[in-house]
Amino acid sequence: MLPSSYAGQACPIARSLEVVGERWTLLILRDAFLGVRRFDDFQARLEVSRAVLTRRLAALVDDGLLRRERYQARPERFEYLPTERALDLWPTILSLARWSEPIAPPEREFVHEACGTIVYAAVRCPHCDVDVDAAHAASRGGPGYPTDESFGPLLVS
Repeated sequence: MLPSSYAGQACPIARSLEVVGERWTLLILRDAFLGVRRFDDFQARLEVSRAVLTRRLAALVDDGLLRRERYQARPERFEYLPTERALDLWPTILSLARWSEPIAPPEREFVHEACGTIVYAAVRCPHCDVDVDAAHAASRGGPGYPTDESFGPLLVS
């Protein structure tokens, strides 16, 4: 059984799951990237209960992934806009969408607006300026890791 919290783990993936691991979070962010802004529009698209959506939107605001902007005073209503922190998740959302393509054909393609070419997320070495796949990547302890232990290649052939 999975723990209900990863707060005590010294792992960036566990820390990320604390923020985006809940079932509706990435779907809300996906829709925000697609231009959905208002509560009723999120609720209609996702078919999620109003109570769950209220909690998830509040958590995303608290975690700095969405910001609330009032668009109506009476009754008071807000739009939810992605922050820079949310935009940092764009490659993750894109990767998940592309990863699922063998399971079902894509309903939506993400393209470079300027030329219309389908885009994909890539892991890139900033020093060598090349894409790096899992077969050519390794892992080592970072500044927050308790030792300087190296783990070697991600994939063993």
